[in-house]
Amino acid sequence: MRSSTVLLGTTVASAVLYVAAAGALGTPPDATAVGDEVAGWFAAHTAEVRIYVWCLTLLAPLAGTSVALIRQRLPAPYRDVFLVGGITFVAETAVMGWLWGALSSHEATATPGVARALLDVASFWGPVLTGSTVTMLAPVVVAGMRGALVLPRWLTVLGVVALAEQALETITVFGRTGFTAPGGPMNLYLGAVLTLAWFTGFGVVLARRDRAAAATPAVPVA
Repeated sequence: MRSSTVLLGTTVASAVLYVAAAGALGTPPDATAVGDEVAGWFAAHTAEVRIYVWCLTLLAPLAGTSVALIRQRLPAPYRDVFLVGGITFVAETAVMGWLWGALSSHEATATPGVARALLDVASFWGPVLTGSTVTMLAPVVVAGMRGALVLPRWLTVLGVVALAEQALETITVFGRTGFTAPGGPMNLYLGAVLTLAWFTGFGVVLARRDRAAAATPAVPVA
């Protein structure tokens, strides 16, 4: 199987799994929910949380493969910075999955205070993850702007917008309630949609470029 085919497949599959995970989880308790509400929600949504964690587990090898194949197609030193961001993204997501899985395993016995505390820890996945996404976005955007990497204009614009949003989104570390709360709409909707769209588009563009190059017949040298 061609490397470009694997890249295309793993990139699209990663996006599908991420969307499936979010859809399975639904709307979890927000930062203002009290411990009783959190414990009650997990007691009523055990199966949904397990599906969410399962999707994230399947996502790890697919996203990891996609990151590795994208890295091969980037110039140095941008590729190494991108790889660091991709590795930390997968690792941080795995840790977050442990916490959600633990909450779904003891939903009947977890005290409200423990449930609220564990969800708070898991919710900080969003604010902290911005460091990883910026580390993935920045080298690609910089490489494109410096001419070290040729990308479609729409993808470059999307990358700049996503990078600016993710850098701004680091303020969710200080959020308490509402849009900027840890694990709130800025993390789970605005930032996630922009970053997912960029990553998917980037992987697809690189894969299709390889296919086009492979299909172009070599010009004989006179």
